Amino acid sequence: MNDNPQWSRETRAVIAGRPTRQAGAPVSPSVELTSTYLSWESFGATDPGVYGRMNNATWRDLEEAVGALEGGTALCFASGMAAGAALFQLVPAGGRLLMADSSYGSMLSLADTLATAGRFRLTLVNVGDTDAVVSAMTDADWLVLESPTNPLMQVPDLTTLGAAAKRLGVRIGVDNTFATPLLQNPLDFGASVVMHSGTKYLAGHSDVVLGVLVSNEAHLLDQLRGYRGLHGAILGPMEAWLALRGLRTLGVRLERQQATAGVLAERLHAHPAISKVRYPGLPSDPGHAVAKAQMRGFGGMLSIELAGGRHVAEELVQRVRLWLPATSLGGVESLIERRRRIPGEPATVPENLIRLSVGLESVEDLWRDLEQALGRL
Repeated sequence: MNDNPQWSRETRAVIAGRPTRQAGAPVSPSVELTSTYLSWESFGATDPGVYGRMNNATWRDLEEAVGALEGGTALCFASGMAAGAALFQLVPAGGRLLMADSSYGSMLSLADTLATAGRFRLTLVNVGDTDAVVSAMTDADWLVLESPTNPLMQVPDLTTLGAAAKRLGVRIGVDNTFATPLLQNPLDFGASVVMHSGTKYLAGHSDVVLGVLVSNEAHLLDQLRGYRGLHGAILGPMEAWLALRGLRTLGVRLERQQATAGVLAERLHAHPAISKVRYPGLPSDPGHAVAKAQMRGFGGMLSIELAGGRHVAEELVQRVRLWLPATSLGGVESLIERRRRIPGEPATVPENLIRLSVGLESVEDLWRDLEQALGRL
């Protein structure tokens, strides 16, 4: 019942990964808690059952649902970083990897560690300069980037980069965490692999850690599935069940978060204490035209820069009362964070930048809290 192409992604998020439609079947999937399975046949990593490090029915329900949203085959991992590590293993030994210089700090740190060890050559690029990225792709094997980027909110031109990748024989991996599958589908633009930190919007309740990779290329999926099994980078069945339950409400959550983010971006843009607002939904944003062309909305994330510098930014985080000072994003609660407080955060991120993850609270309550805090700086 889940393969009707006329159904929207919002509908697929609700119906995909459910039990077979027949009398007596449960409406919601259960949690499969087992470490092993009865088996008499020879087996491989793709066989259903056999051993809990290779397969689990609850993973498969979640993978079916995420795959239906992204238009590919999904594989779940123990965390977003576990998924990222698996993605890096697709780069040929001694090959060249391009990454955005403003990528998530832990991904950059892992890539640098692997490059230092001689696993591959690493080149950092500014994804805001499409021509420069295309030029750098001439002798690359993979380009890995985020869209939008975390936390600078840059929006890479996936149409142009996808066409260049096809022409040059380069594969692209796109972290789609900020956009979610409801707003953007990188496989449609020529990406070979899509990545999600499922901890964020997919699960959506700040109570589970997981990662997801999605692809349409069978040989890449085989490599990723083998890596996951051999390295034990597996998702627990309870975490998979929680994530699938959270995924059911992605549509209504994101609709509210995006609407609130747009209002806050406009108000912050006009506030004298704010020197810059980074949100692709603003017509003045450098990524607005690209985002409007390749996304179905602008999302619930934004970043701001405080006119008074780092110390004022730190003070803002201390003075809010409704916004929660915590890392991560995409949950029902609104989070605020000065990103450069994190060791290893790229130097491309300004010291005075604050990242805002908009939750489900009243937009007026969120604004009043920001306004009172900004007024006391």
